[in-house]
Amino acid sequence: MNTLTIERKEYVVVPKKEYETLLVKAAAKSSPVRKLSLAQGKKLAYKLIDK
Repeated sequence: MNTLTIERKEYVVVPKKEYETLLVKAAAKSSPVRKLSLAQGKKLAYKLIDK
């Protein structure tokens, strides 16, 4: 892992294989999508439209 500075901003250079493993770990930590019943979805849709 190397650090690169461009215009006073620091960037980290990571090998592609390590980057891909980091992406997989990040995806695993994300919360699963919440499933709604038809009535709940309709209620949420109307709420968002009113907003």
